[in-house]
Amino acid sequence: MDQKRAKEISQSRDMKDVQYNGERIYIQDVDENSGKARVYSLNDPGKQFDVEVGQLVEKDD
Repeated sequence: MDQKRAKEISQSRDMKDVQYNGERIYIQDVDENSGKARVYSLNDPGKQFDVEVGQLVEKDD
């Protein structure tokens, strides 16, 4: 995924199917300077972590 799309998803009201390593995640924020996104797993919302935006995959509905 590119940074622009990740930023769009993070600001959208709609829930998108975004995955990191096969796990569904929610994008909280995108840091355009570092190219990383702050995310959390939908299975474990208390576990927040940063990932490279390029490692995120948007699945089709």
